[in-house]
Amino acid sequence: MTLDASVRAFLDGVTHPVRRRDAETLLALMSRVTGEPARMWGPSIVAFGEYHYRYPSGREGDAPAAAFSPRKPATTVYLADGVAAYEAELAALGPHTTGVGCLYLKDLEQLDLAVLERVVAASYAVVTAGDFGGLARDGGA
Repeated sequence: MTLDASVRAFLDGVTHPVRRRDAETLLALMSRVTGEPARMWGPSIVAFGEYHYRYPSGREGDAPAAAFSPRKPATTVYLADGVAAYEAELAALGPHTTGVGCLYLKDLEQLDLAVLERVVAASYAVVTAGDFGGLARDGGA
């Protein structure tokens, strides 16, 4: 996999050994699942693909279709369509916590990576299908 220099520099700068190891695992997993190259989205998010959203108010923008960030307390995996749709799958994932559109993972070695891969693939498919127009906090559509 060819990796953008800014992504490599960011990942090489992750000092926490578990976060760095997990970032490499997620880099491979999300690249495989999305078929998209990794690129930096802001200073600390590794993104794969993007989608366009438009609110009923007329506000619109672009967001990553799949993404992660190796944060100090936990690695964050962003699910643009929210975690609620994956409640059953996430019950089998292993130790994690959630936000509206985020999975917080402390150690990928304690997780069922096949479950994580299915969830990321499903979320990516939803937000790139062409009719997804919102953000997780707004219930997607």
